[in-house]
Amino acid sequence: MAETLQDTLDDREKAHEAKYKLDQERQFKAHARRNKLLGLWAAERMGMGEAESEAYAKEVVILEMSNPGEGGVLRKVSEDFRERGVEVPDKEIAERMERLYARALEEIGDEYPEPLAGDHSPVGG
Repeated sequence: MAETLQDTLDDREKAHEAKYKLDQERQFKAHARRNKLLGLWAAERMGMGEAESEAYAKEVVILEMSNPGEGGVLRKVSEDFRERGVEVPDKEIAERMERLYARALEEIGDEYPEPLAGDHSPVGG
C-alpha cells in the first residue's frame, strides 16, 4: 500500500511540474505575442510603413527577451512616440498592453490546443 501511495504522490508531483512548465511556456509565448501586437499598434500610430512596422514590432519583442519586464517595453514605446511627436499617454500604452495580453493568451490557446511537449496536458484541459 505504501508503494501505491508513493506512486500517487510522484504522479501528482509530475503533474504539477508539467502544469507549471506549460503555464510558463504559455506566459512566455503570450508576452512575445502581446509585444508584437503592441509594436504593430505603435508603428501604425507613428505612421510607419509595412516593412518598418514589422521591424519595429520585432524590436519590441526582442527588447523584452533581452531585458525581461514590462517596464522596458512601455518605456521604449513611450519614448518612441515622443521622439516622433505622437501624443499617447503612458496610461493608454499600459492599458493597450493589458488588452493585448488577454488577446494574446486567447490566440495562444487557440493555436496550441495540444501539449507542447510529452510531459504536458492540452491547454485548457
